[in-house]
Amino acid sequence: MEKNTKTTPPKASAPNKTLSKPRIFFGVLFVLLSVVLTFSFVSYLLNWKADQSQAGTMLDKTVQSSNIFGKIGDWLGNFFIFESIGIAAFAVAFLFFVVGMLIFKKNYFKPWKTIGHSLFFICWLPIFMGAITKGQGVLSGVYGFQIMDFLLSVIGSAGLWLVLLVSIALYFVLEFNLNPSNVKAKLNDLNENTVGRVKAMMPNSSENFEADEELEELAADDTENQATQNIKTVSTPAEIPVKGFPEVEISNDFETIKTPNKTSFDDGEPSKITVTESVGNSLNLSPVSTTEIPSAAKSDEIDFKVEVAKTVDILDESDKKSQELVDKHGLYDHKLELAKFQMPTIDLLRDYGNEEISINRDELEENKNKIVGLLKNFNVGIAEIKATVGSTVTLYEIVPEAGIRVASIKKLQDDIALNLSALGIRIIAPMPGKGTIGIEVPRKNPSMVSMRSVINSQKFQNTDMDLPVVFGKTISNEIFMADLAKMPHLLMAGATGQGKSVGINAILTSLLYKKHPSELKFVMVDPKKVELSLYSKIERHYLAKLPDGDDAIITDTHKVINTLNSLCIEMDQRYDLLKNAFCKNLKEYNKKFTERKLNPENGHRYLPYIVLVVDEFADLIMTAGKEVELPIARLAQLARAVGIHLIVATQRPSVNVITGMIKANFPARAAFRVISSVDSRTILDSPGADQLIGKGDMLYFNGNEILRLQCAFVDTPEVEKIAEFIGEQKGYASAFMLPEYTSEESTSNVGAFDPNEKDALFEDAARIIVSTQQGSTSMLQRQLKLGYNRAGRIMDQLEASGIVGGFNGAKAREVQISDLNSLEQFLEELRK
Repeated sequence: MEKNTKTTPPKASAPNKTLSKPRIFFGVLFVLLSVVLTFSFVSYLLNWKADQSQAGTMLDKTVQSSNIFGKIGDWLGNFFIFESIGIAAFAVAFLFFVVGMLIFKKNYFKPWKTIGHSLFFICWLPIFMGAITKGQGVLSGVYGFQIMDFLLSVIGSAGLWLVLLVSIALYFVLEFNLNPSNVKAKLNDLNENTVGRVKAMMPNSSENFEADEELEELAADDTENQATQNIKTVSTPAEIPVKGFPEVEISNDFETIKTPNKTSFDDGEPSKITVTESVGNSLNLSPVSTTEIPSAAKSDEIDFKVEVAKTVDILDESDKKSQELVDKHGLYDHKLELAKFQMPTIDLLRDYGNEEISINRDELEENKNKIVGLLKNFNVGIAEIKATVGSTVTLYEIVPEAGIRVASIKKLQDDIALNLSALGIRIIAPMPGKGTIGIEVPRKNPSMVSMRSVINSQKFQNTDMDLPVVFGKTISNEIFMADLAKMPHLLMAGATGQGKSVGINAILTSLLYKKHPSELKFVMVDPKKVELSLYSKIERHYLAKLPDGDDAIITDTHKVINTLNSLCIEMDQRYDLLKNAFCKNLKEYNKKFTERKLNPENGHRYLPYIVLVVDEFADLIMTAGKEVELPIARLAQLARAVGIHLIVATQRPSVNVITGMIKANFPARAAFRVISSVDSRTILDSPGADQLIGKGDMLYFNGNEILRLQCAFVDTPEVEKIAEFIGEQKGYASAFMLPEYTSEESTSNVGAFDPNEKDALFEDAARIIVSTQQGSTSMLQRQLKLGYNRAGRIMDQLEASGIVGGFNGAKAREVQISDLNSLEQFLEELRK
């Protein structure tokens, strides 16, 4: 609204305008909607846990609502507060009220300014409440929590609060025009106006009495105008000359009237007084300053602090109960059952003693001259070159002269390798974040990187990662660590004998040195049957298995399928627990449970991390195919939030082994030396792994850049010592039990074998099966010239009689009888 600065005479015959029926209808509708929303929100905040569970039972008459507006109120509160913008939803109710008032032509609020303020609170108040409550409760809503969580992961806690405080400061600066000169002027006005009031109220001032008489006449005239119009006066400011008061303005709206910077009651200086009409049609005299008093009045009318305080009290009551339990019993200690468990000591790892990097300056100078000379022969000038010596590789960074194409240097990779007589070099053109081109050249005398050196480092000992994994050292001789919980899954590949199994042992050793048995469980799949068998001694501490499993190290393909499906069931159960606890991930859930905010009687329990380790994935795909691929893909897609992480290793990362569905959900890749560049592109989406030198030389990729590392070496005797140290200590009664899973094949009823109903070719089929030691339905079809249905029925009869085992995926059935003599005896017994 613009300020009226001129006097507008009232019209002679102004009729009494009435509102049309549609305007009255819509005005009342918006005001009622505002009231309904406001009381629904207040009632929802008082009983939000019950209301939230009732929001989806709109048509169920058996469910009683605790909201003041019933199930409609439950739905409105759940939609606007919990699923949307938290307590900022009250701004939506306020906007409905403002629209209703505008329809009634009651201009109590400036429309655009009100909408701007409301949008500011709708956008920023949920984020601010999310930062305060850390997503607990409903004050922030889903929107506030998601934005807060995203900002927290990107810019950290300090950055988040900085953004919030800067936004609030900018809001007040722009709203109240708080620049230094303006603030100083307002303070001067306030001081001078105070002095002016004192002088104006002195009884000896004749000008004051004259001004009062003129103002009384002004009030009388204004009252007469109101009587003739029979409506509330909407007059414009009138300027009246007053002795001692050169300029007087009358206004009955809520607009701010700016005055000169100086206000004085001296005879020689002009001054100004604003006469504002009140509700009682009386006139109030007050010196005008540049402070916008009506805006403050508006903000006082829209104050929802009462509701916010009540909600905080509810949260405090909930926290009070958990605090009482904590005061009585203390925080829940998940380590209490194995309170005396000792983590492995550093003495269990071997000190190899030759880990210092020796710099051979002659070798460096020789390689530098060869690189510069070769590039010069191909007309590639170099402006600068420097070397970084690592454990096994030396990185030469070159800066080409202006006008040299990067592609022309990449083409010379084989020529440089030939000239340097190196096993294999790798060119990084250009290096990420640098204006250089890197050439990695293997050293003639590489240094050892032992597991003891990286485990004993301060970086590993003082880490706060959830699942810290120390791989080894970078080219610059820095210890490289990664958090498996944030990877969240790792795909490893490498040819036989290139260090892949040592890499798996390094990962497992890192976790065993950092995590208590109550915090971590392993599910180990070892088709080779010899690589992971060393860890069988820690079964009662760290391993997980099926309830009917004999060995925690899974080697049988059929048991692998059941275990993977059991992990999927465990994942779904954990998601249900997180959903009921209003937690986003495992870390938040365990924190709540430790603080005794979750009731174990409702099924809640402390959840350890579960790491699935598959040593040779290609063998599982060849024998079981889709039965393994589907649960692996499902776990890779969903399991990270509930603390289930996968480490999958394979020798040859071909596309029929690592399918697109699996690869898309494994952002972290570790590649040891592979045979061809095609395999390197399959695992890393770029070449380079085929140029590695083996013996733990690896490339690590996690979506950003490819890092070359020297994997830490841990020998088999060291792993045995660690397993024995843990296994000799007190453990749990058994391994961690996964949910029971019953496969479709095991539930299928083959039926009891009836010798009187056996097929005529039953005995011939049995002899073929035993003589070939291969329980295959297709072989019976070929040998006996049968159709598939009859061959399948005969195979079912052979299984029911105990001659062959159960269905085993793509593999042939296991034959239970070893030779034909034993078979004839068995058949003779069946004939009786």
